[in-house]
Amino acid sequence: MTVLSAAHTIGLARCTTFRDRIYNDSNIDAAFASQQQQMCPQSGDDNSLVPMDVKTPMKFDSVYFQNLMDRRGLLHSDQELFSGGSQDVLVRQYSSNPALFRDDFARAMIKVGNINPLTGTAGQIRANCRVVNRKRAS
Repeated sequence: MTVLSAAHTIGLARCTTFRDRIYNDSNIDAAFASQQQQMCPQSGDDNSLVPMDVKTPMKFDSVYFQNLMDRRGLLHSDQELFSGGSQDVLVRQYSSNPALFRDDFARAMIKVGNINPLTGTAGQIRANCRVVNRKRAS
């Protein structure tokens, strides 16, 4: 999952998805937070878009991991990958070794592509993704 999170090296995010982080998180570079606050005010402008990766927004690369090490992950969930936990080692490795990142990302995408979702009566579409649907009485 750590390597797949680097898909956030490209693309844009709406203010509503990161506003709480840039105004309330402590694990964020102050200059980065201030820069993002210029693009995303504390209220309103929910649909304003900003790049997920401020250094190389149009390039799929491992700079995403350097951003995390610099406390410049746009989303709270991204920054959690480099927060003193078990994934810090991987973040450092991918940051310093772009070839390892590319290889691991490709392998992970193949694994995801090989997942066979349950269909028909073998699976279900949950009304709430966190809760198994209740069986309906016949």
